[in-house]
Amino acid sequence: MTQTTISEKMRAVVLTKPTAPEDVVLTEVDVPKVQSGWVLVKVKAFGLNHSEQILRLHEIEADYIRKPIIPGIECVGEIADSSDTNFEVGQKVVALMGGMGRSFNGGYAEYALLPAHHVFAIESNLSWREIAAIPETYFTAWGSLFECLDLKPEDTLLVRGATCALGYAAIQLAKAIGCKVIATTHREEKLSLLEEADLAVVDDGDLRGKIEPVTKVLELVGAKSVRNSLLLVKRHGIVCHTGVLGNVFTLGNFDPIKEIPNGVYLTGFHSNFPTQEIMTDIFAFFEKYGVSPKMCASYKFDDITQAMIAMDHHKVNGKMVVEM
Repeated sequence: MTQTTISEKMRAVVLTKPTAPEDVVLTEVDVPKVQSGWVLVKVKAFGLNHSEQILRLHEIEADYIRKPIIPGIECVGEIADSSDTNFEVGQKVVALMGGMGRSFNGGYAEYALLPAHHVFAIESNLSWREIAAIPETYFTAWGSLFECLDLKPEDTLLVRGATCALGYAAIQLAKAIGCKVIATTHREEKLSLLEEADLAVVDDGDLRGKIEPVTKVLELVGAKSVRNSLLLVKRHGIVCHTGVLGNVFTLGNFDPIKEIPNGVYLTGFHSNFPTQEIMTDIFAFFEKYGVSPKMCASYKFDDITQAMIAMDHHKVNGKMVVEM
């Protein structure tokens, strides 16, 4: 690998307090200095996530958030300085989770200093903006479907709350292996966005009698509808609680003995533990099945304000990417 030239200064989004999308701007800051066990990544692109919106609007005030903070729970790029790790300068990598954008600075920057254990080498001929659509979204979809739901080609999968980046990714992965997919949205005008599913249904909160029982449910609405989802699966079916689109975060007065039907299983996926093996498998999946990651909009880093406005005002349905 060839040596790269590292600038002394870089542009980044820096937050210190709750910030409206119109007020998100680029600031010039020092490029971080490398330390043992960490690598410096020259960021080529990064995906945008609901998690970062929550941080920017509300969570930034929490005591556990390091401030000032550069947000961003994922990024893709090349190793600029490998420090004392096994990475090589110029190597293609993706990074996600592990405290990015909360405990330490994240991906909304031209360079990111990241702990090596949450940086993963990749081999891919996809463009940088396509690669940027993959890490957090597809890792979460992958773990939910294959680790938690043990999804098989013979399954019928219900994706509840499917008109989001994660929902689209889950539909794509499930259809690629041959599953039948039922997808829901709470808005009738969004049914056309679910054309890749075998059946698209408007979700009014109770789907009993509206669909046939399924074998697996990916619950992206969350605690608001998980009780109902438990009533929609066949014996030995599984419900995986992954998303919180319904903005209800806990199950009040939940009685597992009475509310989980006999022979039905409830699990959940937490995306904070990616591995090199899983990221390698995800990129190999795209190669094997000849599919491209779902991406609904891309922006240049210079246009970060417009990207934030589009996110907050729900102008885009699906994954948004920012490219350097």
